[in-house]
Amino acid sequence: MGRFVFKLPDVGEGTAEAELVQWHVAVGDVVTEDQIVAEVMTDKATVEITSPVDGKVTALHGEVGGMLPVRGALVEFEVAGEGNAAAEAPAAPVVEAAPIAVEAPKAEVASEVPAVAVATGANHVFKLPDVGEGTAEAELVGWHVKVGDMVEEDQIVAEVMTDKATVELTSPVAGKVVQLHGEAGQALPVGGPLVSFFVEGKGEAAPVAAPVAAAAPAPAKVEAPKPVVAPASKASAKPVAAVTGRKAGERPLASPAVRQRARDLGIDLVFVPGTGPAGRIEHADLDAFVARGGVIAPSAGAASSPYAKAEGTTEVKIIGLRRKIAEKMAESVRRIPHITYVEEIDMTALEELRGHLNAQNKGSDKPKLNVLPFIARAIIVALKDQPNINATYDDEAGILTQHAAVHLGIAAQTPNGLMVPVVRHAEARDAYDTALEITRVSGAAKDGSAKREELSGSTITITSLGTLGGVVHTPIINHPEVAIIGPNKIADRVVVKDGQMVVRKMMNLSSSFDHRIVDGHDAAVFVQKIKNLLENPATLWM
Repeated sequence: MGRFVFKLPDVGEGTAEAELVQWHVAVGDVVTEDQIVAEVMTDKATVEITSPVDGKVTALHGEVGGMLPVRGALVEFEVAGEGNAAAEAPAAPVVEAAPIAVEAPKAEVASEVPAVAVATGANHVFKLPDVGEGTAEAELVGWHVKVGDMVEEDQIVAEVMTDKATVELTSPVAGKVVQLHGEAGQALPVGGPLVSFFVEGKGEAAPVAAPVAAAAPAPAKVEAPKPVVAPASKASAKPVAAVTGRKAGERPLASPAVRQRARDLGIDLVFVPGTGPAGRIEHADLDAFVARGGVIAPSAGAASSPYAKAEGTTEVKIIGLRRKIAEKMAESVRRIPHITYVEEIDMTALEELRGHLNAQNKGSDKPKLNVLPFIARAIIVALKDQPNINATYDDEAGILTQHAAVHLGIAAQTPNGLMVPVVRHAEARDAYDTALEITRVSGAAKDGSAKREELSGSTITITSLGTLGGVVHTPIINHPEVAIIGPNKIADRVVVKDGQMVVRKMMNLSSSFDHRIVDGHDAAVFVQKIKNLLENPATLWM
């Protein structure tokens, strides 16, 4: 018998520690590979940790509510074979689990996954662990290793993405990579094979179903298809490391948001020079790289011309969050027959009121008001007479659910793509509270700290492009909602009022409705109610 020390894997890029939420096993338990042993929480997600081996639990490291270091000892097992730690090695102080009510281990998904052929020579198959409660599969974002690589225990081998978080997966063993199961952009089942290794000893591989050829060598790290970087000539070509200021093979420094945005853009960060502290790549560096057409900036004094011929093409595979956004938009358009209605609104009185309130509260702790809290209030008041519009429609079941509460979605452009953070119970908030909550949830969406419940459950959505709002647009409904309101930019226009040509602050309001639920007449009544409220802002809170 051998001793196997299972260390806390890397549960999120940039995460150095995680809080222990719950043990699912106790000392003395006999567990099987992929059985849930613990639940931990980071600032991004709650993750269930599964055992990489079959064995008997001999020690648990950590107490519920305590912080555990990534790659620190989590569970010790007694296993068949040599294990991965010397039997006589002194164990760190451990806490044996008290006899508490423990949630029954969930059914192993692995048993439902079809057997996959393991490459000849492999004797340990690392299966995709449960990376989030209720998650049956995860999208492979990129490999950090290739076939033939020698890896150490706890070395990052792959990066996967669920609808909750992006998670870096580390190897449970030291060994040689024999086979990689899957390609970037592919959905992999939890409990299915991820990497096949050759390790010293007997290993933990499943029976070989059929000998297959080892996978073709892949790039050491595949974040997304890389833009073509072609120097003008061999003579002028410079090593990437020299241009970016990084050592050869050095991993670029960047925040998770910047990394995700780079993936969405199809950019390999190894080519992007960083201007932040210690060479960290910022969003502005990505913008500059894209502005150059995805080419490394030439050195000072290098000849360049705005009229130089452009050659080549770049294929960008749509994966990760960008693909999820594309799928959601396509589903909405495919399932919902949209009717779009546009009306112009005189915002002069409201803008005067807004300016007066902001001037009056200057220097106070009250937030500066933009136009969104007023539009939100107008929607809330108008919904009181038309509950069918503050609703979600299950077209498969044929059930329309009307919501008493107004959970207002705010479509927000983030570095990771379009998200819809939610202002809950907007009907119970005044202008200032609404402004604060819009700022808070939108900021959380942009910096990647938004919780799952803050990004779901909206009943009607506002989509605003701010000063870029244009004259009119045709917003796409956030399925399964039945309506979306899209204010455009406010601009000075000459209009006829009381027989006189005057300059007024005008705004077009674009809106789309699910025509299966909302008739054209009802859509017009709803928008006209909003128009009347905004043109007479004193009535908004009466």
